[in-house]
Amino acid sequence: MELSGKQVLVFGAGISGVGAARLLLEASANVILYDGNTALAEEELRAKLPGGALQVALGELGEERIRGLDLAVLSPGVPTDLPLVQKLRDAGVRVWGEVELAWACGRGDVLAVTGTNGKTTTTSLLGEIMKAWRPEVYVVGNIGAPYTEAVSRMTDQAVTVAEISSFQLETIETFAPRVSAILNITPDHLNRHHTMEEYIRVKELITKNQTAEDTCVLNYEDEVLRKFGASLHTRVLYFSSLRKLERGFYLDGDEIVYSDGETVTPLCATGELKLPGRHNHENVMAAAAMALAYGAPLEVIRRAACSFQAVEHRIEYVTEKNGVVYYNDSKGTNPDAAIKGIQAMDRPTLLIGGGYDKNSSYEEWIRAFDGKVKYLVLIGQTREKIAEAARACGFTDIILADSLEEAVQVCAQRSEPGDAVLLSPACASWGMFPNYEVRGRRFKELVNQLQEVG
Repeated sequence: MELSGKQVLVFGAGISGVGAARLLLEASANVILYDGNTALAEEELRAKLPGGALQVALGELGEERIRGLDLAVLSPGVPTDLPLVQKLRDAGVRVWGEVELAWACGRGDVLAVTGTNGKTTTTSLLGEIMKAWRPEVYVVGNIGAPYTEAVSRMTDQAVTVAEISSFQLETIETFAPRVSAILNITPDHLNRHHTMEEYIRVKELITKNQTAEDTCVLNYEDEVLRKFGASLHTRVLYFSSLRKLERGFYLDGDEIVYSDGETVTPLCATGELKLPGRHNHENVMAAAAMALAYGAPLEVIRRAACSFQAVEHRIEYVTEKNGVVYYNDSKGTNPDAAIKGIQAMDRPTLLIGGGYDKNSSYEEWIRAFDGKVKYLVLIGQTREKIAEAARACGFTDIILADSLEEAVQVCAQRSEPGDAVLLSPACASWGMFPNYEVRGRRFKELVNQLQEVG
């Protein structure tokens, strides 16, 4: 789509929206940056995007403005079933998301990662592998750097490694990564997608425009994905942490290996990795499979995997105070991710959970405590709901706190040398914090302020 001179609405004035508006202005489009939040300051938004044919609209969006639009670009946080979005479609306005816009304007190849959990670690590691092999690499998407902001710097030799959420996949049209991966699919964001079937359908859209020459990497141990792989027209490469595969990456004892169907080649021992837990071994296999499918040498993959450090907010070691080790797993924003967090603990654990309610159920998470959790300290909107689920599962060592500050103090008082304190909320941060990053950094601040005794 030729964007020059087009009337384009950017819906959402956050980081992604501002990045999309900037890219559109560079393409000589006439941009309306729109947000329903009337508390935003128009002057501040304009200051972020100096120059260009920029208009700012806050609050209601009039019929006249809608009729004049050629395209609307939705930020990832804007639900596609909003009445205003439907009104745009009814008016014949084309509706894209940030990913489709960046793809339409970008250059080079894209390697795209989605899944319920593990996206950030896998994307970060894949980015490091690519940087060790290729001269021009961009790591973008849901990981924190908007895809649209990298586009203007790309050449035809660019390799873009993108973390893609289900929200971003809802609005793709032509987006076609050379290599895609779906790491796993477990219940999440059902407040947005409403049914598990719809959530699965949206995740699988990452392969929608891939050709028979492209590759999709899938988790063989996810029954939904194993079945999906059998239906794909792309090349499929599996990974498994539980069984040997005829072709793909798998865990053989304490070693990650690759089989091409004839020869089995070791990649590395799990003890060489700086990432704890089976879920992280799966992330390493997924990144390795994507890199290999794109053509990276196994030795480059091995070196990058063995030197890679844990991602901030994902079972991140914070410090040790009074013989107690503190871990920040703020990115555990749903029960399945939080299960991975508690499974990675190898000592008695005081667990801080709770936050915004995404209509999740928590029983499976609680059953995964497996005797490790000494106290469950709950905060946020979901604390009563989780407490009720815990009691129904027979877990009663529950403490309700009014804030993260209080939760950290409670854990410091109740813990003993040899214990761990883990922030792994199983919930989003909204309502208490703007995002999981702010929540995780606040946790680290509070932990580092704790006094050593004696």
